[in-house]
Amino acid sequence: MDAPLWTETHAPALEALPQPEVRDHLDRAVAEPMNLVVFGPRGAGKTAAVRALAAATHEDPDNDFVVINVADFFDRTKKEIRNDDRFSQFLEGRSGLSKRDMISHVLKEQAAYQPVSGSFRTILLDNAEAIREDFQQALRRVMEKHYEATQFVIATRQPSKLIAPIESRCFPVPVRAPSHEETVSVLESIVEAEGVEYDADGLEYVAGYGDGDLRKAILGAQTAAEEAGEVTMQAAYDALGDIGLRERMEEILAAADSGDFEDARSDLDDLLYDDGYEGAAVLQELLAAARARYDGDELVGVYELAGEIDHEMAAGNTDRIHLSRLLAELGR
Repeated sequence: MDAPLWTETHAPALEALPQPEVRDHLDRAVAEPMNLVVFGPRGAGKTAAVRALAAATHEDPDNDFVVINVADFFDRTKKEIRNDDRFSQFLEGRSGLSKRDMISHVLKEQAAYQPVSGSFRTILLDNAEAIREDFQQALRRVMEKHYEATQFVIATRQPSKLIAPIESRCFPVPVRAPSHEETVSVLESIVEAEGVEYDADGLEYVAGYGDGDLRKAILGAQTAAEEAGEVTMQAAYDALGDIGLRERMEEILAAADSGDFEDARSDLDDLLYDDGYEGAAVLQELLAAARARYDGDELVGVYELAGEIDHEMAAGNTDRIHLSRLLAELGR
């Protein structure tokens, strides 16, 4: 999409968050700043909720609210991290650091900054399911040292991966997947604000396409609006009907890459058993998603492995066994 993303231009204020229980928890955090663990499924609105909290808390959120995406460290090479403009200033002249030490140093530097306005800053550690235990120990020490001037917020899909000393220092804020009705309501408010024509069936279709992932639903509505100029049933179907599988394969690859094999295999089972896709179709879409995710030797390796899997599926046994092996090999 060339236009600004609707997820950003229509980010909700604290009072407009669709889940009243989340609003209540965060209202309390505005009145009484505290460290938080915000947890829930993908696309439920965790990051949007924390951004709303920061906007309500800080007079100058552009300077006093910092987002550190954990995946930007642990899913990338050290060279890529050093060349990232967001981190290079903190790592200049510090060679030989491990990834853990690199993110720890960036975090210490950010936590040591004085707030521009007010008495504290907020640091969001986003996508913290990628967080390793050794880094969590370093994070605990930073939290202990800078607790007076820094509020730490950890957003994650898997709070069970957090060590006890981190959990004990944070108030839990569960964010459930939005209901179908809540998703439709959010979509309606956005398309009306954008002045885009729509019908009820179109919003229902897009909400179903999101399937509990509010971010996916909002971007799906924007895709339909950009391609057809409206969010009607026909426009939504034409724009989204053929891309759902590709996006799901991208999510499965991401889960396999990060070592979440059980999540990846569960999503694979949904495609094969609940949605009725043939193994060959899943493999074809997996390769299409792989071309966007990998390059060079990595992509060659995926294609070689896919060739083996294709041969094995043709020889017999269940497609699930062979496709699961492919995901396990990617994770390994």
